[in-house]
Amino acid sequence: MKLWNKNHERLFFNRCRNFASPEQLFNQTEDGRFLAYWPKSYRGRKTTLQSRNSLIGKFSEKWVADLFRHITQDKNLFVVQQAQIPSIGIGYNSPADVVIATRNKKVLRADDVKIIFEVKMSIVWNWIYDIDSDSLTEIGDYRTHKGKPSFTRSDSILKAIGKCIDIRVSSIDASKIPLVVIGNAPLSNGFCKKADYLKNAGIIQGFWSLNPYPLNHGNTRKSSHDGGYMRFDDISELKDSVEELFVNDLNFFSGMKSPEQLGKIIEIADNELTYQEKGMKFIKLINGS
Repeated sequence: MKLWNKNHERLFFNRCRNFASPEQLFNQTEDGRFLAYWPKSYRGRKTTLQSRNSLIGKFSEKWVADLFRHITQDKNLFVVQQAQIPSIGIGYNSPADVVIATRNKKVLRADDVKIIFEVKMSIVWNWIYDIDSDSLTEIGDYRTHKGKPSFTRSDSILKAIGKCIDIRVSSIDASKIPLVVIGNAPLSNGFCKKADYLKNAGIIQGFWSLNPYPLNHGNTRKSSHDGGYMRFDDISELKDSVEELFVNDLNFFSGMKSPEQLGKIIEIADNELTYQEKGMKFIKLINGS
């Protein structure tokens, strides 16, 4: 199985053309061309295409789920789409996109969950559809069109951050679950700094782009300074990062404490025998439990 590339987008359009009209999948120019995005050079009348969003959302979410099934096939784990985890505020109205869990159920306990993935993928390249020949041709990468795919779209990133924060602060049950946002385009410089901060703060464990070559010419950022954003170039890299999240016994903690309160907590925790026991005691005290 390969990471995201043009062939996946071609497959998406080919499958959708079996049940969706060209007008639902493409923007139509004044001269009758069907384009995935408005080219930067286009000066004609433009409309906003909304109907494709849910289609690419469902397609990419299933693709991500299949990818992680492939990666975890040698483990006794399950990949669940649209999972509900009531104890950490993930319910029917806002389920988790993709979850790796120890049980194959739509409704899960927090301790069933190994990783939660929020999927923010979209069409990256521009495409032209010829209705007469029923052919699809790629005509440029995201630098050539006016669209804002995946991680290049700020409101999409902010929505993902908001959802992850809601999960992280919902309950102490969420403190041990890694949260990762999945995309297929690079993250901007400004958001790379935010991604690093969110990773260092323990809120989101990464913004991962699964598109190795989003540009037709040249390359994009491999990772941010602290690894809050990462671009994966092959399956083995991705598998290693997932494995690292499995192995690391992560714990999220936060709070506003005075130096005196922190000193007391550290003093109490220091009475434990091992580093692990000291760490667990500190986390329990900082979380007020």
